[in-house]
Amino acid sequence: MNKLFAIPSAILLAAATLWVAPATAAPPPGTQLSGAIFTSDSSGVPVNLNIYDAKEDVYLNGGPGINAPDDAAGLPAGTYSFQVTDPSGKVLLSSDGVECRQFSVNASGVIQDTSPSGACAHATGLDGEDGGATVQLFPYADTPNNGGVYKVWVTPTDKLDCDAAGNKNCFVPRYSKTDNFKVRSDMIVEIDVRFWKNGVAMDGYAATWVDTNGAHNIKYSEWNPAVLAFHEAHFEATEQGTHSIRVASQPGCAIVAVQAPDGSSAKVRGGTATVPVTVADHTEGDHTYFVDVSCN
Repeated sequence: MNKLFAIPSAILLAAATLWVAPATAAPPPGTQLSGAIFTSDSSGVPVNLNIYDAKEDVYLNGGPGINAPDDAAGLPAGTYSFQVTDPSGKVLLSSDGVECRQFSVNASGVIQDTSPSGACAHATGLDGEDGGATVQLFPYADTPNNGGVYKVWVTPTDKLDCDAAGNKNCFVPRYSKTDNFKVRSDMIVEIDVRFWKNGVAMDGYAATWVDTNGAHNIKYSEWNPAVLAFHEAHFEATEQGTHSIRVASQPGCAIVAVQAPDGSSAKVRGGTATVPVTVADHTEGDHTYFVDVSCN
């Protein structure tokens, strides 16, 4: 899965309503979900920069993640709920009940169907890559965010907790995965993580994004010009505020240095590093924030 790309010599490497949820096979308390979520079209194809033409075009996808290595874990099997909010998570945009916004994940770690939602289930499509289902996020209202950003949340249904401190419409950030997207808004704001070894950019390496709410997601470095991913793990439409990027040593990449977007070096301890990334207001123009990881 590790594709190589020679870089120019000039590039320097950095040394609502309380609802009783059915039981699921969710992870134990305090652990993060494996796998990833992402938005796509109905056929599972990623959309350039997560910018869609219409709200109805946005579908939820899940599993090991785009361009993940073959041994990457998918979502744990079980029943999940989702919501669409503004970037802060405070404004619920999904307009139907959470009982209608459920789906199941099979033993392969991909979305199986929306049968837990019964008669009010959302429309689905078929992912042409992994054979799983995609789930239409609509109906939801327009975002009030001045940068046009929407945030989709996914959490195990039995982890919904309307009484938990910091919950967002009963979704608890530490148990949730999130992904951001835009509709009819062409401002490009993203965090890109690149993995380098001996002057070569490498694909198939994982980075974890922790958003401004404390929810997280995983993406993998990839070469995919169709979505403007040039050997990067691509976190798109990231909202204004301070995010964290976590990286760890992986097979083929023993981390020796990590450079933050501002040029500073992160501390690497035990093969891991966390980099804060402060994202500007989207109305200030296009911004790409690069985190560069140097490997042995």
